[in-house]
Amino acid sequence: MTDELIRTGRIVTVFGGSGFVGRHVVRALAQAGWRVRVATRRPDLAFHLQPLGRVGQVQAVQANVRFPASIAAALRGAEAAINLVGVLTSGGRQSFDAVHVFGARAIARAASQAGVANLVHLSALGADAASDSAYARSKAEGEAAVLEASPSAVILRPSVVFGPEDHFFNRFAALARLAPALPLFGGGHARLQPVFAGDVAASAALALDGKARAGAIYELGGPEVRSFRELMQFILDTTGRKRLLVPVPFAAAHWMAAAIEGVDFVSLGLFPPDLLFTRDQVALLRHDNIVSTTAKAEGRTLEGLGLAPSTFESIVPAYLQRFRATGQFAVQESV
Repeated sequence: MTDELIRTGRIVTVFGGSGFVGRHVVRALAQAGWRVRVATRRPDLAFHLQPLGRVGQVQAVQANVRFPASIAAALRGAEAAINLVGVLTSGGRQSFDAVHVFGARAIARAASQAGVANLVHLSALGADAASDSAYARSKAEGEAAVLEASPSAVILRPSVVFGPEDHFFNRFAALARLAPALPLFGGGHARLQPVFAGDVAASAALALDGKARAGAIYELGGPEVRSFRELMQFILDTTGRKRLLVPVPFAAAHWMAAAIEGVDFVSLGLFPPDLLFTRDQVALLRHDNIVSTTAKAEGRTLEGLGLAPSTFESIVPAYLQRFRATGQFAVQESV
């Protein structure tokens, strides 16, 4: 990246840029020469992003998807925008509908009104308006709202996203450290296609540079498809722990999740997050979460964007070492 690129003054507003995927996206955009404006509810919690670019290249501003005026202010003077705002569990003001639908629509409408046609929206693989998962339904409704307000927007649908701060491999590795067994909902047969956060970020940067088809939905998955059971075994092998893998029928998992949600509610959110799972998350595991053959045939994938996706086996072990019983440098027996 050269000083000349930064001096072009191209500004991209990244909503939700302070989160897990956001930091990778900010880094990719800074390296591509964009001036990055990170729009977040708490700008004071986004200072860690500033070293990802040169001095003054990354700036945090306050914005809340529930307040259209703050969205409009964050877009002022921008040439492009990315919406990464999302939640994994629904509750209070941070409900799936409020964030994934109302928020997505508000950002897309504000971008259209500001003349920002270059919009990328992060959704999720498995988004389906007819899904039995409220998360998946809200993601699909959010996509529809975005394309209605901004027909040229590019939608990115990643499978399970992995990286040092992820909420999948880290979570189950932490659970294996605390519990004698890991649950396999529905027997653990659902297939997943983990994708590296850095590859998701690279696809977003390419989309802003016109490398993706306008109005298209891209499905992002890594090079490896594994069942939920296989991924749980991988976590145990990587952390050197012997734990039971216990199949749990979906009906039983549903009631277990309902009980845990109840305990979390009465404890005012003090229930250990690594042990928390919801009925909606159980519903998501009823279906595979992999790139479709149609997306592959039409080139709406990472490979179609010219990217060679990273394998989870080459990256995940480096950050799961902290969950090993005797530390990352010790040779150990499985415990």
